[in-house]
Amino acid sequence: MAFIKKKERSKERFSLLLLDLEEYYFEQHTAYNVTRSSTTQPRKVRGSLKICSKSVIFEPEPLSEPILKIPLRDCQKIEGVEENDRNPFNDSMLVGVSIACRQVYYIKEGNVVAPYRIERGDSNFFFQLEIPRKTEDVIQMLLQLHRASCLDKLGDQTAMIAAILQSRLARTSFDKNSFQSVSEKLHMECEAEMVSPLVTNPGHVCITDQNLYFQPLNGHPEPVVQISLRSVRRIYKRRHGLRPLGLEVFCSENDLCSDIYLKFYNTKDRDELYYYIATFLENHMAEHTAESYMLQWQRGHISNYQYLLHLNNLADRSCNDLSQYPVFPWVIADYTSAELDFRNPASFRDLSKPVGALNPERLERLLARYRDMPEPKFMYGSHYSSPGYVLFYLVRVAPEYMLCLQNGRYDHADRMFNSVAETWKNCLEGATDFKELIPEFYGNDTSFLENSLNLNLGKRQGGRTVGDVALPPWASDATDFLQKSQKALESQFVSQHLHEWIDLVFGYKQRGSEAIAAHNVFHPVTYEGSIDCDSIEDPDQKIAVLTQILEFGQTPKQLFTTPHPQRITPRFQSMTRTPSQNTSFNELSPASVSEDSSFEDLTEESRRLAWSNMGKLKLVASHKLHKEAITGIAVTRNGASVFTTSQDSTLKMFSKESGSLQRSMSFSNMALSSCLILPEDATVVCSSWDNNVYFYSIAYGRRQDTIMGHDDAVSKMCWRDNQLYTASWDSTVKVWRCVPADIMNKRSQFQLLAELEHDAGVNTIVLNHAGTLLASGTKEGVVSMWNTGSFVLLQQVPCHSGKVHDLAFSPDSRHVLSAGEDSCLRVLDVQTGMVLSTVATEEPQRCFCWDGDTVLSGTVSGELLVWDLMAGKVTHRIPAHTGPLTAMWMNEQCSSIITGGEDKQVIFWKTQF
Repeated sequence: MAFIKKKERSKERFSLLLLDLEEYYFEQHTAYNVTRSSTTQPRKVRGSLKICSKSVIFEPEPLSEPILKIPLRDCQKIEGVEENDRNPFNDSMLVGVSIACRQVYYIKEGNVVAPYRIERGDSNFFFQLEIPRKTEDVIQMLLQLHRASCLDKLGDQTAMIAAILQSRLARTSFDKNSFQSVSEKLHMECEAEMVSPLVTNPGHVCITDQNLYFQPLNGHPEPVVQISLRSVRRIYKRRHGLRPLGLEVFCSENDLCSDIYLKFYNTKDRDELYYYIATFLENHMAEHTAESYMLQWQRGHISNYQYLLHLNNLADRSCNDLSQYPVFPWVIADYTSAELDFRNPASFRDLSKPVGALNPERLERLLARYRDMPEPKFMYGSHYSSPGYVLFYLVRVAPEYMLCLQNGRYDHADRMFNSVAETWKNCLEGATDFKELIPEFYGNDTSFLENSLNLNLGKRQGGRTVGDVALPPWASDATDFLQKSQKALESQFVSQHLHEWIDLVFGYKQRGSEAIAAHNVFHPVTYEGSIDCDSIEDPDQKIAVLTQILEFGQTPKQLFTTPHPQRITPRFQSMTRTPSQNTSFNELSPASVSEDSSFEDLTEESRRLAWSNMGKLKLVASHKLHKEAITGIAVTRNGASVFTTSQDSTLKMFSKESGSLQRSMSFSNMALSSCLILPEDATVVCSSWDNNVYFYSIAYGRRQDTIMGHDDAVSKMCWRDNQLYTASWDSTVKVWRCVPADIMNKRSQFQLLAELEHDAGVNTIVLNHAGTLLASGTKEGVVSMWNTGSFVLLQQVPCHSGKVHDLAFSPDSRHVLSAGEDSCLRVLDVQTGMVLSTVATEEPQRCFCWDGDTVLSGTVSGELLVWDLMAGKVTHRIPAHTGPLTAMWMNEQCSSIITGGEDKQVIFWKTQF
C-alpha cells in the first residue's frame, strides 16, 4: 500500500492505470467532446484529450461524466474535420478530430471506481481542440499510432511504438529552467522511464551537483520530480524485465517505498548515475550488503520485519514493481482458535518448508507429477509471489490497480481475498495455490483488510456481498489482527527459525540440488539468469516471454549460497530441535556461554559505558621501553605490573605505580613474539621466534621452564584451565596440558594433547570466553574454528587475501572478527562459517579489541580507530604511535588500554566517562 497516493486518487480521475500494460501516455490537449442528436443543438463537454500509444482517452471536467477510452486497434477511421467539409454536425465553426470505432470503454461513471463498462458496436466521436492549430499534428500522431496498433505481429507493433517514443524523446530535452538554483552544475542528462506499479512513464533524467531530476515527457503527474542528493539515504540497482536497467532511490532508512524508481534504456547510463549518487553517500554502499544487515539482525539491532525488508530490497524486490513485490512468509498456522498461543509451536507455520510442501498429501501428488515430467522439471505450476497475488491482497485499497491488471474487471467474488482463514486453507490444500504474504500483513495500516471505499466487489455464492476481510477468531478487529501478526513475526519461535525460510527464498535452498531436496523448485522462467531476453531474435517470442515473466512471478535474486545463520536469542529454550541442528556444536556455542554470570555482573554497565566513550580516550603516559617493535603486552590482575615483549628479544617488567622499568630479561637472541600471565600472577609465559616457549617466575626473577615444541617460530599463545595453546609458523597449533611442579617433580610437566594441522603458517590464535572454541588465522588468510573439547575442526574459511593479523570472538561467541593484511575487517558466523560483514579499511589494521559491535583498532600508520561495525564506518580517529601499532591490551572493565608499536613506545590510555 506504500505505493498508493491517496491525494492523487481523490483529486485526479485520470491516471496511467487507465492505460493498457506496457502502454505510453504521450501528450494531452484541452478539447471538447461534441455530441448532437438530430433534434437538439450540439452538446459540448470540456475536458482533456490524452494521446496514448494504444488508445485515445478523454477525461471530462464534470465529475459526473465518464472517462472515455477508445482503443486505437478498434478505430475504423480517424480524420480531421474543417468547416463544412464532411462535418456531420453542420456547424461551420467546429474544427476537430472525428473518430469512428467499434468499441469504447466508459470508466468511473458517476466518479465511482468500478469495473469498466464496455460498449461494443459502431460509434462516432468528435473532439474539438481548444487550440485549433494543433489539430493537424494530433491527427497525424493518431494515424501513426493507429498504423502501429493494426500491425499483425505484436513484436512489430511494439517496435514501431518504441521508435515513435524514441523520436519524441530525441526531439526534446530537460528544461534547465527547472533547476532549483542557478549555481547548479550539470553532470549528465539522459532518457529514462519513471516506474510505478504496472506503469512506466518516459521522460528525461538530469543530475547536477545538488539534485536529481526527472521530467516526464507528458508532464504527468507533475512537471518535474526533484530529489536533493543530500537527502538520499539508500540506492539500489534493479533488474527490470530481467535486464539490469533499474535504479531505485530512497530518502529514508526504513520506508517501504522509494522516492523514485527509474528504468534506463541502457545499463551504462544507469551505472553512471548510480555511482555519481553513491559518492554523496557517506558510507557508499558497504553498509548495505546482505551480510552487514545479517550481522545487525543476528545481534538484535534490527527486527525480523526490518531484516526481511532489507533482504527484499537487496534481492531486487520493490513496491514499484508488482512482479517483484516484497515477499514475506506466512508465520501463523492457527486461524481457528479463540486465543493465539505464542508459546505453542503448533501455532506457527513450519518455516523450513515452502508453502507447497506444508501439506504432505498434496506434496506427494505434486512429486508424482514432477517425477514423470520431462525436462525442464518443476514442482509448482504457480509462484509464491506475482502481480495477481499482490493485488489479491490489496484489492480493497488498490482497486484501480486490479482493474488495470485485469482489463477493467475484478476477479470472481468467490476467488477474492474474503477471509484470512480461507486463504491459508487454500494455500495448504489448493492444487495451484502456493502464495506467501506481503509486508502489509505485518504493518500498521488496516485499510487493505477493510472495504472503506465501499467498492462493489460482487456477491459470493449464497448471496453474500464481498465486504471486509473475515478475520480469525483470535483477532478482535483489524488492528488487533495486525498487532498479533507483528508479535508473531518477532516472536522467539520465528526468530529461531526465520533463517530456514530465508534459505528457501533468498538462500542456498533456492536453486540446484538443495532446492530439489527441499521441494522448492518452481518454473525455470521465474529464476534470474534462466533466460536471456536479448538473445531472443523473434520479437513476438521475446514479448511473450517477458509477459509470462512479468505476470507469472519472479524468484528473488539469490543472496546467500551457504546456510544462513540463526538469530541470537539468549536465554531462550528451544521449543523444537530440528534434525539439521548440530547438537555437539550447540553445546559449545553461545547458549552455554550466556549462562556465565560474568556477562551479567555489575561491571557490564560500566563496560557498555566505556565502549560508548571509546572515542574520548585520554593519553595517560608514554614510555619507550624497548629497542625494537613491541610484540606483546600482559598485565597482572591488580594492574600494578605491565610485562611487554619485543623483537629486541627481551621481556620487560614496568611498574605503573612508580612509572619506572623494574626488570629486563632475555631468553634467547631471537625476537619474542607474545606474552601472557598465568592466572595466579606468578608466571609470565613468552613465545619466541627460536621455536620455544619460556616460563618466567615473577617471584624468583628467573626462567623456570621451557617448551621446545615447534619447528618454526611460535607466533601467539593462549591459556585456559592449565592448557597452553601455541601457534607456529610451522603450520600447527599445539595444545599442551600443564602439570604444575610438586615435591616429586621440581619442574612442571607438559603433555602434548593435540596438534591442529593447517595448510600454512599460523599467525594468530584466540580462545572464546568459555574456552570451548579456538580460532586460528594463517599467513594465507584462512580462519579456522576448532572445538577445544574434541579438537575437531568446525569451520575453515578463506577470509583474507593476505595474512591474518588478529582475531577476536564476540562476547557471546557467535561471531569472530578478523583483521587482515588485505586492509579488511571481516565478521564470521561461528556456526556456519559464513562471512557476515566485510568492512574495507584505508590501511591494514594490525591489532584490535572488540565488544561485538564497536571495534578499537590499531593501524599501520599508528592511529587508533573507533569503528561502528554495524555501519561499517570510523567514528573517531585518535593519534597514537609514529609507526605501525602492533600490540594492544584492554582490562576487563574496558576502562584501561595499553598499546605498543614499532616506534618502541608503550602508551597508557584511559576511557573518559
